[in-house]
Amino acid sequence: MKRTALLNRHLSALIATLGHGDRIVVADAGLPVPPGVPVIDLAVTAGVPRFDQVLQAIRAELVIEGIVWAQEASADLTRDLTAACDGWAADQGRPIARSTLTHEAFKESTASARAIIRTGEVTPYANVILISGVAF
Repeated sequence: MKRTALLNRHLSALIATLGHGDRIVVADAGLPVPPGVPVIDLAVTAGVPRFDQVLQAIRAELVIEGIVWAQEASADLTRDLTAACDGWAADQGRPIARSTLTHEAFKESTASARAIIRTGEVTPYANVILISGVAF
């Protein structure tokens, strides 16, 4: 059995195959999935698992170089994502690039993701694109 925090074998396999600059999406329960993009569906019911819980689990194994979210995200969600980025940057010892797109542009950009990870989150615009970094 694994010793790290991330136990889901599908998420672990995905992260193990990512290269520098690859993108994955952590999404709320309603984000549309473009044809051909694999989905790891973790949603059980509304709110389970939460978006922030899945982000924390992924953070335990993924070097994050950048993050993108929708401009339409609430002030609370933006504050939470900014604080998470600050923590990740401190842990990694390097900055994390941050940017926003309109929700329509965000949805279009998910077509190039390696996978979309669907959570049970029902907060509007609780979606991020994580850009994989390197550990050296």
